[in-house]
Amino acid sequence: MPLPLAAVIRDLAASRLGLLGRAPGYRLLFLAALASGIGTWLAYVALVIDVMDRTGDARWVSALLIVEFLPIVVVGLLAAPLVDRLPRRKILVSSDLLRVAVFVALPFANGALAIVLLALVAGVATSLFRPASYAGLPNLVSDEDLPEANGLLQAAENLTWALGAFLGGALVAVSGPDLAYWVNALSFAASAMLLLRIRGTLEAGKMVSEGHLRDLVTGLALVVRSRPLLTVLVAWSVVMLANAGINVGEVFLAREVFNAGDFGYGFLVGMGALGLVGGSLASGGLIDRFGMRGPYGFAIALMGAGLLAAAASPNVWVASAFVIVAGLGNGAAVVFNAVLVQRGAPDRFRGRAFSVLMSTGYGILGLGMIGAGPLINEIGPRAVWVAAAGLCAIGAGLGFLLLSGEPARATAGAEP
Repeated sequence: MPLPLAAVIRDLAASRLGLLGRAPGYRLLFLAALASGIGTWLAYVALVIDVMDRTGDARWVSALLIVEFLPIVVVGLLAAPLVDRLPRRKILVSSDLLRVAVFVALPFANGALAIVLLALVAGVATSLFRPASYAGLPNLVSDEDLPEANGLLQAAENLTWALGAFLGGALVAVSGPDLAYWVNALSFAASAMLLLRIRGTLEAGKMVSEGHLRDLVTGLALVVRSRPLLTVLVAWSVVMLANAGINVGEVFLAREVFNAGDFGYGFLVGMGALGLVGGSLASGGLIDRFGMRGPYGFAIALMGAGLLAAAASPNVWVASAFVIVAGLGNGAAVVFNAVLVQRGAPDRFRGRAFSVLMSTGYGILGLGMIGAGPLINEIGPRAVWVAAAGLCAIGAGLGFLLLSGEPARATAGAEP
């Protein structure tokens, strides 16, 4: 007889949250990510509304969105060795403090240009923070706990996405964007304080630099030589191209195809976030039970199947159910990516590996978003989502193929 749903959820939560009790360094990193994540998404909504209200010009909103991810592309490709060369805790804390300064300054910004430039500075800090945190995570937990640690951290990030966006919209509606900026500054200050309390090291040893250019080339070469890293580079790049069409087309699918209005669009986005949380939480158990080879390709394939069914749905309510399915696959695959990199790259190269792969992914996402707009105008959002599902099928096939020669259970990367 199957266990009641409440008991299943309780047991799942206990197994996941138990990691927070036995790994104090990871617990502090998790709480820091939770604190800063809610503030980040809260302020993201405030930034978009602030720029739109000041200018009424979609070009300024586009500029704001571009500076959110452009630094990850540029810094990741040009400054990736810094994530390994500098102490990772100092990178994390310095990034948080820089973002505190940005959001303290934003209430005093006197125009859209000032807002965009400050957002660019925050984007630079984020471009160093994210690879440093994921590169250092394996040094805070055992290799056995690594899948669970990534799944719980990613679930927290996805949950803050949903909560922060909702709270941001409500807060700005009541009091304007300035309060949201102050709250985000406090969230980054809290994150920095938590990170300072981590007693364990976030790196296995000090990196010996061979010169910035050589360090950069070595990191790029590792991504190509290591089969797990190459899998992420190739398969996930295809999926990121699909994500570009999904992200741009979602509002048109909800509002124009399904005639669901703003509420329907928000509901569709929220259901996707719910699926991401579920997929993130389930991923650790899948890796423990089945290894990486099968689940990675299956997760991407599940994402594609959900998108295809959503595109064919008669209304936004049916589509939302399938968007949850797509989110489950997406959330699990993101965690699989992190574990593949963490186990496929030695510690002294791990920061560079994450930086290069993140920058490549965001670069492809940006280019895809540029092309997605005209494509949606030409063939419609349904067709673009069908094409995105096809790209996911290709990504799933590449994932199966590239991991076919790997052991079922990957272990920490060996030195090249």
